[in-house]
Amino acid sequence: MRFSNAFLDEIRDRVPISDVIGRRVTWDRKKTNVSRGDYWACCPFHGEKSPSFHCEDRKGRYHCFGCGVSGDHFRFLTDLDGLSFPEAVQQIADLAGVAMPQPDPQAEQREKERMGLVEVMEMATRFFEDQLQTPAGAKARAYLRDRGLTGRTIETFRLGYAPESRNALKEHLARKGVPKEAIEACGLVVHGPEIPVSYDRFRDRIMFPIHSVREKVIAFGGRAMSPDAPAKYLNSNETELFHKGSVLYNHARARKAAQGAGRAGNAGQDDRATGTIIAVEGYMDVIALHQAGIENAVAPLGTALTENQLDLLWRMTPEPVLCFDGDGAGIRAANRAADLALPLIKPERTVRFALLPDGKDPDDLVRHEGRAPFDKVMASARPLADMIWNREVQGANFDTPESRAALEARLRQVTAVIVDEDVRRHYQQAMRDRLNSFFRPAQRQGGGNFGGNRQQRGGGRGGQQGNAVATGISDRLARSALVRGAQELPALRESVLALTVVNHPGLLFSDYDDIASIEYDNRDLQRLWSALLGIAGSVGARLERDRLIEDLETAGFETLLKGLEQQIRNSRLWTATAEAAPEDAREGYLQALALHKRTRALLWQRRELERELAVSTEEGDDERVPQILRALQEVQLETVRMENQEAIIEGFGVLSGRVKGPAGK
Repeated sequence: MRFSNAFLDEIRDRVPISDVIGRRVTWDRKKTNVSRGDYWACCPFHGEKSPSFHCEDRKGRYHCFGCGVSGDHFRFLTDLDGLSFPEAVQQIADLAGVAMPQPDPQAEQREKERMGLVEVMEMATRFFEDQLQTPAGAKARAYLRDRGLTGRTIETFRLGYAPESRNALKEHLARKGVPKEAIEACGLVVHGPEIPVSYDRFRDRIMFPIHSVREKVIAFGGRAMSPDAPAKYLNSNETELFHKGSVLYNHARARKAAQGAGRAGNAGQDDRATGTIIAVEGYMDVIALHQAGIENAVAPLGTALTENQLDLLWRMTPEPVLCFDGDGAGIRAANRAADLALPLIKPERTVRFALLPDGKDPDDLVRHEGRAPFDKVMASARPLADMIWNREVQGANFDTPESRAALEARLRQVTAVIVDEDVRRHYQQAMRDRLNSFFRPAQRQGGGNFGGNRQQRGGGRGGQQGNAVATGISDRLARSALVRGAQELPALRESVLALTVVNHPGLLFSDYDDIASIEYDNRDLQRLWSALLGIAGSVGARLERDRLIEDLETAGFETLLKGLEQQIRNSRLWTATAEAAPEDAREGYLQALALHKRTRALLWQRRELERELAVSTEEGDDERVPQILRALQEVQLETVRMENQEAIIEGFGVLSGRVKGPAGK
């Protein structure tokens, strides 16, 4: 069967190529740089003693500098193991935890149509480029010149102009033989049942082509020339080619620049500005930075950074830098991005934050002052932990035990959302250390004044600005409070299961048998669940959310419920919240329940196999031991696949009417 490019890209992106090749080679410790996804080994295709075989996770490619072989995941398996291409695809799909697509002639037809749409978008791009050079495009050229863009930069980014006409592009494409259905499918015209005659979506706007990872034009952003236009920036609507929350402006070019800088060693330049990926807020920021020599910048498309876009950044670099304007709106956007990233961070996968001087954006900075001030901002980029800490202490007053306890509680809740257990533990330790330093009693002269009236206000990093607190808390108290808080919060999947039913008690009566039989590992949830089922049994089908929560709080579960709510909201698992539509809540709940049951079954299976292994080893059953070990390995692989699938549980669905983030600049 023929596989769609989208499917092949998905499974390639989910599985690092080093995982595929690492099963057949031993990586050279001296030359390999795991943090950069850069691996070296002796070539498995020809005999050699020194490693000349290289693979790079960011590119998803391998190459041997000795014999010249090169390829991707699938080529490695077909050439080395002799697998057919479908067999190689099946292996990678299994590693990715993605089901193989069924043969679908209609899907193949859609893929052909999709490629036809790419050709139409290319024709539209050339039309806009040509229009920029006409007399009608004079004001657009003047605007770009005033923004400091050179002719070469305009050509590089293929900037254009959409004339002030309702049908200029539509008629141009029609003369080229493009059917109206294709023009509509590309989102180039506004059409619909209530619109008698379709008309050009972009009119009197400077046009910014948006490219896919494969460097094909898939959408446009348009900047209005008229100050009276309803929207300063207008993007293409969602189409078969374009899904706004899963695309980054300048993605392909920035990735190449960052990889090239990494290989060249960034001689003479600041590594922070050239060897990573920088996410800025707008098209013009990206273009101005490129013209200043900083070619590794990308931008979301007019909205707040999404989880999919953050994942794209991590595929390019383990530590992208998120760059925000230094005004109030920029700080708020940075904090939203911090909340988005925090649950998802892992070893070698985090973010840093670069905050520009107040009132400046990257375009302003490099256009008026050159790249040196921007390089300085990038060199002082803050780690995520700093952003979280500063946000919680900035401008607050911690002169009472209650306010200090509140800060501890907030930090517990914030760090509890980190899914990776090791990273979560280190974050909790880091916050404990900062708390101890922040609340340490001031040095006293001659025995000191313990209990004075001095106050400490949240200021700079580590709380070093402001006066020291007169009354501190002990290291032991800080440590025990944070550890206790970490123990109180259940595993995220268990929290989803419990809170979804609390917020949508109707599920109790539509799926009672499955719900009543759930087994929780967390003791607090075990007690909550027992109380909940008892309340439901006494009230019956008349049970409503407000009544249920009131009864549970009366029973002593108020703190636990608030902790669950905060954990869920910080993790953005919106289907578990009260605002989710019932249909979305039920769908999210059933996904979580299926994963929970399967995970527990795998745990039980693993324990049984381990018990059998111990018995067989003790009895010297040499025939049975290898069989059990293979079975254990299969269980472990299935567990990994289940962990990958758990990422499926996301926020609101269509029925909930989830609102997109505010438009950016």
